[in-house]
Amino acid sequence: MRGGTAMIGRARRLRRNTTEAERLLWDALRKGQLGWRFRRQHPIPPYVVDFACVEAHLVIEADGGQHDRRGDHDARDKALLQFGWRTLRFWNNDILENPAGVLETIAAALGPRIAMEPPP
Repeated sequence: MRGGTAMIGRARRLRRNTTEAERLLWDALRKGQLGWRFRRQHPIPPYVVDFACVEAHLVIEADGGQHDRRGDHDARDKALLQFGWRTLRFWNNDILENPAGVLETIAAALGPRIAMEPPP
């Protein structure tokens, strides 16, 4: 993995310095309310994404005022899509003011979880 050690260190720093919106969203995602497992500050080289459901290849980004450069998002989202990842973005104030609506949007993007039947 290119820059693997540096990326892991960056991900750890980001986990220690989360925003209030990221903490709120992580609290909901990690409890398995949606039936899917998520990781936070997950490295997908060359990026570290806020939240990732590896199984569904879905990235969730919580954006604050520092993320107000749309061109950067477009390029990043396009690169992640080329790696097979879909991206959902939410403004921090949307997460804080309407967490149920945000979770509903994420659940709709994930779709139903299909249980695997054991082979006969």
